[in-house]
Amino acid sequence: MSLGAEVIELSSDEDEEPVPSTTALIHHAPSSPPDVKPHLLADVDVKPLLLLPPPLHPPGYGALVPVKTEEPVPVATVSSPPRALPPPRLCRQFWKSGDYVVARRNPDVAGPGGRNRLRINPKFLHSNATSHKWAFGAIAELLDNAIDEVNNGATFVRVNKFKNPRDGNPSLLVQDDGGGMDPEALRRCMSFGFSDKQSDAFIGQYGNGFKTSTMRLGADVIVFTQNQNNWVPTRSIGLLSYTFLMETGCDDVLVPTVDYQYDLTTTSYVQMLRHDQKLFSSNLAILLKWSPFSTEAELLKQFDDMGDHGTKIIVFNLWFNDDGDMELDFNSDKKDILITGAHKKVKTNSLDKIAAQNYVSTRLRYSLRAYASILYLHVPDTFRIILRGCDVEPHNVVNDLMYRECVLYKPQIAGLTESSVITTIGFVKGAPDIDVQGFNVYHKNRLILPFWKVANNSYGKGRGVVGILEANFIKPTHDKQDFEKSVLYQRLEFRLKEMTYEYWDLHCHRVGYDNKKLPKATRAINRANHMNGGSSPTSAPPRLLAVDIPTSSSSIPRLSASAAREKISSLDSLPKSTVIGLKRKFNPFGAVAASADQDGLHHMDKIDVSQRRRFNEYKTLTLENDKLRNECLQYEGSEKQLVLKEQKLRSEIAEVEKKYQELLGELRSLDVKKEKQ
Repeated sequence: MSLGAEVIELSSDEDEEPVPSTTALIHHAPSSPPDVKPHLLADVDVKPLLLLPPPLHPPGYGALVPVKTEEPVPVATVSSPPRALPPPRLCRQFWKSGDYVVARRNPDVAGPGGRNRLRINPKFLHSNATSHKWAFGAIAELLDNAIDEVNNGATFVRVNKFKNPRDGNPSLLVQDDGGGMDPEALRRCMSFGFSDKQSDAFIGQYGNGFKTSTMRLGADVIVFTQNQNNWVPTRSIGLLSYTFLMETGCDDVLVPTVDYQYDLTTTSYVQMLRHDQKLFSSNLAILLKWSPFSTEAELLKQFDDMGDHGTKIIVFNLWFNDDGDMELDFNSDKKDILITGAHKKVKTNSLDKIAAQNYVSTRLRYSLRAYASILYLHVPDTFRIILRGCDVEPHNVVNDLMYRECVLYKPQIAGLTESSVITTIGFVKGAPDIDVQGFNVYHKNRLILPFWKVANNSYGKGRGVVGILEANFIKPTHDKQDFEKSVLYQRLEFRLKEMTYEYWDLHCHRVGYDNKKLPKATRAINRANHMNGGSSPTSAPPRLLAVDIPTSSSSIPRLSASAAREKISSLDSLPKSTVIGLKRKFNPFGAVAASADQDGLHHMDKIDVSQRRRFNEYKTLTLENDKLRNECLQYEGSEKQLVLKEQKLRSEIAEVEKKYQELLGELRSLDVKKEKQ
């Protein structure tokens, strides 16, 4: 269907001028307001205009349902098509809004002389957006685009509630102060399959994130962008509206866009005609009818708080959930955005359950602030994520770990070793009472899998073990909520599972579990210390293994036979119910009774030798990990120094070349004077 709007050809970057169809303009286009008549302005030489005065609109103008207005008189030479049924109303529930009915066919393609090009049904906008199962995953795509703009000088991204001036309903606003987009870049952004982000410095790579994310959050999105890269400042506005396409029954994706450029003579922005005034007026009419803004002045007012460059995205007509409530909750927390119905807090007096409910692994499922706090492994020091007026404080999960270790992993495929990955692993503070485990896996600084649970078993092995790593050697899926199930992915999953069990076997006794890998006497000592210490594992300091392990026999605690018998007597004096609970968790009587019948000192002397050997091995491994980590840091520092040195040398070469040219010019002038003499 042709509405005079510029058709974004989603399969090609060729900038062809649209060929408007007389039939489409007369019989297929929804009526424009009386004061905007784009199809009557063709072939008129109109100078660039300043801000247009607010037009007078008929009753019902701007509603989501097309308003019946006076139909234009048909041309006698064109036959009227069959009368079509009115298009269906758009369902506001995302997972039920995919039923799309094409009301009319665009005759431009079928008719003689029509252009041969790939057409994409507007239903694809919805089906493409279903790749995002989670609303926060869609918002993260928009945050990624803002983070990528750090390379263009971006210092913040603002996420906030925006009140739709037409109906008062809440909308989602995402704004950054990056470089913005010129008119061509905006059209590529709103098309499919274009991506200029091929460098490792960028998170995005598929060129599909903007469309999938915005269409997942709401039915419509309007983009305001301001750019100064081409010496002439430009402003562009684009509308991607599923509501507009469905209500008018289009069989092709139409994206109306208008552009403005700065005029030095008038010191203001004037209309920038890419083709002709007719096309601009038609696009503007659609924007004013289907966007939250009813006048051109209101549209341009959105640039007032954007500075000299940046991008503002407003997603409106937000989707509802299956219960008929808006999916994004702006009311429960004035400083956060929640997912409606996802926050089910259980009332309890247990401190452990309260701590588990308040931990970031639970809150990120329903709180955008919690999710954004761990979304990036490292946020640039000069960049801020501002959520509803308050900065999001980055949360480094590494600081939540006790008894941390660094494990080096070198993935291999086809006999080739990929880049090394350092995984930090440890017990989360509060373990084992806080039921949290898994790995936070990042890709190019972006969180892909939060608390990925690789150790699944029914006996609790691995409970409380959390790890963090950055896996740039595997590719994420398009929605960046999972990885492609490749061979490298499977090997990583297997290695992380091994890593969890290895760490558990070495350190589970530190948080109160009975470590059956240790000698019986050592297990008895650990049980006794936990019983008499009275301290919760949450108070244990987060230290590296090399610092926390004794390496001399004098520092290893000894337990004599008499002392062991006293421990057993103290267990006998406990109530029966308590002893049963302790036996279930610690199994205190198996090893102690057997060792108490022997000479305690003689037995412990034998244990000291094996313990020292094991502790020395652990210390060696930990020191090796620290050494490798320090080498990585040194290499990174050397790389930065070499880059600076390269820049300095290039500048010196440029200065020398400039000096050489000056001297060469002087030499030539001296030769000329000598010949004249």
